[in-house]
Amino acid sequence: MACLIAAPCSGSGKTLVSLVLSALMRQRGQTIQTFKVGPDYLDPQLLARVSGRPCRNLDPLLCGEAWVQRSFLGFGSQADRCLVEGVMGLFDGRGSSAEGSSAAVAQQLDLPIVLVVEASRQAGSLAALVRGFRDHDPGLTIAGVVLNGVGSERHRALLGEALAAIAMPLLGVLPRHASLELPSRHLGLVPPGELADLEQRQGQWASLAERHLDLDLILPLLGPPQAPADGLAPIAWLRQQPQTINPAAAHAPGDLPAPGTAPGKAGAPPPAGPPLPIAIASDQAFHFRYPEAAELLEAEGLVVRYWSPLADEPLPAGCRALVLPGGYPELHGAQLAHSQRSLGELRRAAAWGLPIYAECGGLLLLGQELVDPAGQSHALAGILPFRARRGSLSLGYRQAIAQGDGLVVRRGETWQGHEFHRWQLEPLSQPATALCGSQALWQLDGWGHPARIEGWSTTTLHASWVHLHWAGCSMIPRRLRNAAVQTSAATGTTWSGANPARPPSSSAGA
Repeated sequence: MACLIAAPCSGSGKTLVSLVLSALMRQRGQTIQTFKVGPDYLDPQLLARVSGRPCRNLDPLLCGEAWVQRSFLGFGSQADRCLVEGVMGLFDGRGSSAEGSSAAVAQQLDLPIVLVVEASRQAGSLAALVRGFRDHDPGLTIAGVVLNGVGSERHRALLGEALAAIAMPLLGVLPRHASLELPSRHLGLVPPGELADLEQRQGQWASLAERHLDLDLILPLLGPPQAPADGLAPIAWLRQQPQTINPAAAHAPGDLPAPGTAPGKAGAPPPAGPPLPIAIASDQAFHFRYPEAAELLEAEGLVVRYWSPLADEPLPAGCRALVLPGGYPELHGAQLAHSQRSLGELRRAAAWGLPIYAECGGLLLLGQELVDPAGQSHALAGILPFRARRGSLSLGYRQAIAQGDGLVVRRGETWQGHEFHRWQLEPLSQPATALCGSQALWQLDGWGHPARIEGWSTTTLHASWVHLHWAGCSMIPRRLRNAAVQTSAATGTTWSGANPARPPSSSAGA
């Protein structure tokens, strides 16, 4: 059975242990499926690159426990090996509780825990720390400890004696090594595309695992789970489930189930007819997305086309909708500002009424100005009237109550999302290029976070700071598809950059 790799706190080395084990399995010619607890994009990108398979997030707060179970069993059973990387400290969840924590996921999936401890400045005190985590929740099983930052064989022997005194197995160590020093920035580790020596590091990681981990003890903890008894793959299963948003909310016009689908179900077969292209911004500025998003879009009969604003590309020909995910646009402000073809196409598409879904970094692209970390101001798309500049940290799960009918939300629905950014928006006067008729998207609330109204919404625009995991709100791709069909039907045309910049009748505020 697989294990969950956890730690007393962030920065202890959970990701490093997960990476060296993934590199070792790839070097040995075995497949390994990785998972990550919680709302994280950067650790999963590294794990996916090293493992060669999409890393899947297990987040009961964003997706619900049923999806966590199905995702783990469905994807995990397809590989030779399997591991789950935890989030923050073992018991750190929403607020001060363990809700949504690594411990909660380990308990739900009945996973033993490998505890990673940063031990570079510890000796006998290690025993007290580990005993506390072992005894805090009797419902959990800590299978053993991996020590990170061990400086010498003498240090390893000393720490090993401390663990032996409390009958805790030592599963190995990670020594101080240059390949284990991963650069980071304000939202976490740098993405794998920025590590020019990643392939070389993988060989070094596999070697470190061979030399310093007790593989006789660890490899039995990396076994895959049993496949679901019904044989349904996770995405197919998800589309057969009832909608995950408040079922009491009324359906808006055009949001009815497809023929052959029971009311309240998301599981229609892909609609017949020609394929409908949908563009997703994807480059070094926009890459915070979960793999399930593209998979669900494709299951709805949409054809995903990737689009790079940084490369100043035109929108893909004939695309029917656009997704702008999060990322690091603030690090590429000057290059984005010079991407006049991409920005111009984005403005014309918004004015014409192309459905646009934007979150976090994607929201920043729609603004008038972006002030980068060096204080330089850059003009962006000018579709929404704000200037963005670095400010205080906004971090945590958010409950979002929709204030009206919009592109993917319906009035009164309660959504679960996550916010993580250091940017604040300053309102500006409405520019001539701005989208008219928008309204507030939703009211946000969260632990230790005062309620506030946030986001922009029309029947063709969803723009917010809040990240959503579409496995927890699987009506999003269907509603995007419906909006794409309806928008094109309203004008009898398909959008292209050559279309006149005029909104169809359906693009007015909801």
